[in-house]
Amino acid sequence: MTQPETAVAHYLEAFDGIDGIDGGEADRIRELRRAGMDRFVALGFPTMKNEDWHYTSVAPIATRSFDRTSFPSAVPATDLDPFLFDSAEWPRLVFVDGWLVRELSNIPERAGLDVSSLRQALGDGADDVAPLGTIADHEGAGFTALNTALMQDGAVIRIGANVELETPIHLVFVSAQPVPLTASFPRNLVVLERGARASVIESYVGLRDESYLTVPVTEISLGEGARLEHVKVQNESAGAFHVGTIQAVQERDSELHSFSYAAGAELSRTNVYTVLDGPGSSCTLNGMYMVSGVQHVDHQTRIEHAQPNTTSREIYKGILDGRSHGVFNGKVYVRPEAQKTDGKQSNNNLLLSDHARVDTKPQLEIFADDVKCTHGATVGRLDEVALFYMKSRGLDAEQARTLLIYAFAADVLETIQVKQVRDALEAAVFARVRGEELQLTSE
Repeated sequence: MTQPETAVAHYLEAFDGIDGIDGGEADRIRELRRAGMDRFVALGFPTMKNEDWHYTSVAPIATRSFDRTSFPSAVPATDLDPFLFDSAEWPRLVFVDGWLVRELSNIPERAGLDVSSLRQALGDGADDVAPLGTIADHEGAGFTALNTALMQDGAVIRIGANVELETPIHLVFVSAQPVPLTASFPRNLVVLERGARASVIESYVGLRDESYLTVPVTEISLGEGARLEHVKVQNESAGAFHVGTIQAVQERDSELHSFSYAAGAELSRTNVYTVLDGPGSSCTLNGMYMVSGVQHVDHQTRIEHAQPNTTSREIYKGILDGRSHGVFNGKVYVRPEAQKTDGKQSNNNLLLSDHARVDTKPQLEIFADDVKCTHGATVGRLDEVALFYMKSRGLDAEQARTLLIYAFAADVLETIQVKQVRDALEAAVFARVRGEELQLTSE
């Protein structure tokens, strides 16, 4: 067998060795897991011959055998402080090595809000986790199929009709295993019923520099008129590999505001997909990546306009230094029935070294004739004229460079509507530009 085939066989063996999460899952969940593993075995790992993976090689993942964790490491609460945005009052679920740790969590209880862990929701043969497995595509995506087969734990969030949450729900996924080549497969389900409003923050962090793999999947269902602010912060350790997917389906007049921030991991990829499946629905998919050294970061987005009078906005920005490599592939697909679609998409990149590289591919596929759609991409370097002007006004070269980079990032970061997260990421960008250690606090 080739090395990737050996890795596939390794995960198949792992799947055969588990008996559900607790050995008591409902038949539908067992069938879902089996379907996921069957598809993963059939699909294998994606290669650069796959169009969507043309610029990203997963060989560092496919040629190694990562072991699914079976228990969480011990993590002192103080170790999480740098990643909590100084918001102790927020409801919080903390997962260590893929498993919920209640002692570190603050699970809310209020009318109209149901929050639990996936493991709890699936316990004792329960099957009240619809639409788990029906939104994320495990038929055509190998990593999603692998997650479906080996999913461990995660958050199940249900918000009732017309319920509005005043504070975000923070999901914190911590990798802390002291041994290399471990893997976790978090699976989240977020359901907002008609008219509900909420913010959900997902943070992925590593506490050690061991080589590990994280493959999370989040499924989102937005009912009529529902509104969700979703922010993902990927700040894994330097030796980590991270391949995550966020997939949503939206009903009439619903709104999804998504922001993806990626600064960690040796190799990372985040897929953000949504279907505007109701007239009047809208989405804003924004993001930023900031990498250096030999980091590789990949963002793939897909917005499917499936109904008339739907709107999408998208801005992704990248700042790349050293020999890092950034990839952006954004697709806007307009179905024939999606008349009056309004879509705008852009990807802008700032290269800080001669060796940094970006591959960007915004795409439009339009099958309706009454639409307004634009897209564009830029790759450039710091504006020498602006640098000269700022130095002529009394700033030294480093101050001028820092301010220009920060200004490039600031306008997209300002679209984050949760102030604590916005302030923390702005501070993190500023600190990283100045060569300081990244801290995700709001100060």
